[in-house]
Amino acid sequence: MTNQPGSFENFGRKIDETVSKAAPRVEEELKKIIAFLNDEVVPKVRENSSKGLRVAADQLSRLAEHLDRTTGDRTTRDRTTGDPASESRQNPADPNPENQGQSR
Repeated sequence: MTNQPGSFENFGRKIDETVSKAAPRVEEELKKIIAFLNDEVVPKVRENSSKGLRVAADQLSRLAEHLDRTTGDRTTRDRTTGDPASESRQNPADPNPENQGQSR
């Protein structure tokens, strides 16, 4: 690098000129990218998200039905044992039968 006066200023001018020439192209490319995202990516994401939510809802519905059947069976068994207190001691949030009847 030379120590000539103004060499840094000339470098700065060249950079400014190069950036000024590239700016319209960069802006045009950004517009294309934004249009692509809005026209192609966003609709696909929404479509796949709604499909995913439907699958999750179906799975949760099946789980709820399973829990209803399982809980119904357990309640019936407790009523047949003749121990009405055992039903109230159960913690419905804890599916482990070994923990049922234990106070927390």
